[in-house]
Amino acid sequence: MRRLLLIALILLCGTGLLNAVSFGERAAAALQEKGLSPLLIVFLISMIPIVELRGAIPIGIALFGLPWPQAVLVSIAGNMLPVPFILLLLDWFLRLIGKYGWGRRFSEWLHKRTRNRSRVVESYEELGLALFVGIPLPGTGAWTGALAAKFLDLPLLKSLLWIFIGVLIAAAVVTAITLLGTTLLG
Repeated sequence: MRRLLLIALILLCGTGLLNAVSFGERAAAALQEKGLSPLLIVFLISMIPIVELRGAIPIGIALFGLPWPQAVLVSIAGNMLPVPFILLLLDWFLRLIGKYGWGRRFSEWLHKRTRNRSRVVESYEELGLALFVGIPLPGTGAWTGALAAKFLDLPLLKSLLWIFIGVLIAAAVVTAITLLGTTLLG
């Protein structure tokens, strides 16, 4: 039944969620084998780039049967945890690896890819950042939003606030879809 629910969620959200939930599901199984609690697993999965809370919330609710408020709060906390580190340490990290040819190429690729995906952020700045993070589509989310904010030189505190607002929007959308799927299949 839970597998059926996850498939329904994937159909509702599109193929981007397929990869997130599929990878998240495999990660959850591996972490569960290690004896970690479902709450800790949801928290850790929500920190993973690409998967983030889009995969963590359905896994928490549909796979582990956690109450939705608990799954959502843990997912939001886990999704937001890496954001300040990205905003504060990205320049240092890119300078560090930029000393090597592969690091320079990676930095250029990351910058170009992020710029291409974050045009709405460039146009609308903070509001665009919240929408970019909040609409759960492939290539968006807190990680990419933090990269976009950094590459566009948006102020740190404003970036944190608007990324958090975007994470709240994404959590609301994913939770609604998950609960709708649960209702339709339950």
